[in-house]
Amino acid sequence: MFNKAQIQQITQKLREELGADRVFTQVFHRLVYSRDWSPRDAKEAYLPDIVVRPFSIEEASKMVKICNEFHIPIVPYAGGTGMSGASVPIYGGISVDMKGFDEVKEVDEKNMTVTCGAGITILRLNEILAEYGLWFPHDPESKPASTVGSAVACNNDGTFAIKYGRTPDFLLNAVVVTGTGQILRIGHRKALVSSTGLKLLPLFIGSEGTLGLVCETTLRIYPLPKTRQVAGILFKSINEAMKALQRLLQAGLSVESAHINCGRRLNFYTHSFRLKHNRDPDIPEWADAVLFISFNGDEDVVNFSKNYALKVTKELSGEQLKEEAMVESWWNSKHTGSFIPFRQKWPDSQREKKFGAADLGLPVGRIEEGYKRYLEIAEKNGLEILGMCVYNEKANCISPSISFAVWVDDKDPESVQGWWNYIKEMSYMAVDLEGTMSTYWGDGQFRVGYNRYEHGESLDTMMQIKKIFDPNNIMNPGKKFDLKELEKIDFKIEKKPE
Repeated sequence: MFNKAQIQQITQKLREELGADRVFTQVFHRLVYSRDWSPRDAKEAYLPDIVVRPFSIEEASKMVKICNEFHIPIVPYAGGTGMSGASVPIYGGISVDMKGFDEVKEVDEKNMTVTCGAGITILRLNEILAEYGLWFPHDPESKPASTVGSAVACNNDGTFAIKYGRTPDFLLNAVVVTGTGQILRIGHRKALVSSTGLKLLPLFIGSEGTLGLVCETTLRIYPLPKTRQVAGILFKSINEAMKALQRLLQAGLSVESAHINCGRRLNFYTHSFRLKHNRDPDIPEWADAVLFISFNGDEDVVNFSKNYALKVTKELSGEQLKEEAMVESWWNSKHTGSFIPFRQKWPDSQREKKFGAADLGLPVGRIEEGYKRYLEIAEKNGLEILGMCVYNEKANCISPSISFAVWVDDKDPESVQGWWNYIKEMSYMAVDLEGTMSTYWGDGQFRVGYNRYEHGESLDTMMQIKKIFDPNNIMNPGKKFDLKELEKIDFKIEKKPE
């Protein structure tokens, strides 16, 4: 770690270049940046040595150049809602609060794009776009805190991806500051497609701050939907629900969102129903899966789509969920974000145990097999099973992004260790089933050291790419790439963290 004199020297230089109002060292400031939402020991906190909040790309560049001079780590921090530890400063150094980049620079109605700072929250961006009758349809549950930059850096999921896609489908252009302080504009301006040059923009999607800072983005946007219909349909199994969704897509319906929950995850919504209505919801005993779907667009088309979907799913032995309050509860949790305090398991349950999940991507035909292994692995590691939800994250096709969720007691070290073991075993299982270890949280801190199981020798090529953008390994060290592996490809780190 850096000693007190070194931190004082770095702090002084940062204040001289950026101004005292951009640089913070008080403990109460630094404590805010010591954790994210990932399950970890309740007593564990990694405080950065310094917090810097730049408000311009030029300030960010100056900061990175100073950090390069001293070889001090830089950890980007946005809303802190990540679940993989990617924004936790495990080696100290500097936490960069990216929320200073919160300006909407241009709403281009003619070309259907918005150019904005990467620190603006998804919720705030859409509040501004709504004034123009427009919409950015990336919609994570954490949108009040989650930022545009974190959507790029983590390539996370959104509610409406089965219709609109996700970050690679929205991001057209970006301004980034590399690990050397160089300012680069990458992408293809406002064009939706390009075949010139090498594609640098996708390298930053899902890079988790290991290549540089994403400071500004140009995004594709859409007209606000005129109307929307939501429904829940019960099935005997996950496979039956998947087949029904496939049939709806084959029929030509434009499904806006589609989430499949197992019977256990369905209890997530029955809990709040029971508290609110003082009775159990009317759900058949045979129901072991539920497909929640929504449609948007012109009213006549939306009404037809919902009615046709109910007709088709009934022919496939699906039964409409009669309790509209449960459909509303699902929609609130996934889109509106409205909660009645102490009336549902989320977020009030977080006071007792922490939500954790393995975010795996599995081929459609291996999901049932993966579900059975999930139950075994969670039980083996002493974790309470919450249930499975299958999101779909590519436009117009079944594209499973799966949350295998558990509860973790962060006040019990054994439970936390069980969580770490669980993530590792689930990650290996995903690769064995011809899938991927992560679909929306990334490698972060948790998968460092064993993600070579998925990538093999190509991980060495990835590290060489990192070396081009970040030759001194100051950008979020310890995330995605193990420090010992980076040393093997001759990273010259003069002052490695202890």
